[in-house]
Amino acid sequence: DVQLVESGGGSVQAGGSLRLSCAASAYTYRYHCMGWFRQTPGREREGVAAIDRDGTPRYADSVKGRFTISKDNAKPTLYLQMNSLKPDDTAMYYCAADLSRGTYCRLGYGSEYNYWGQGTQVTVS
Repeated sequence: DVQLVESGGGSVQAGGSLRLSCAASAYTYRYHCMGWFRQTPGREREGVAAIDRDGTPRYADSVKGRFTISKDNAKPTLYLQMNSLKPDDTAMYYCAADLSRGTYCRLGYGSEYNYWGQGTQVTVS
């Protein structure tokens, strides 16, 4: 079974930065798509960023140029560096793994992702 554990959320002022981390097994990171998603009450879940087995990232338009997804296979940990945060970035952020693919990672609503962490809250004021 795959277990994902997020950390690093918190409260920050607009323009500030946070780094989220997600711990899982090395096998999960090395061969599969990993993604970060977010959700606020009353809104659909939104894909923020994804990274494939080779380290190629993709981003939602709303975070391009501000967020960076990366992974460290040795630790193994998935990261989301969030800079220039805006109040609209306020949400619960989830780490997820898509064990059905290692390339052409999906964003969208995350229906392709099989495993999810418990979430970490990010609040920007």
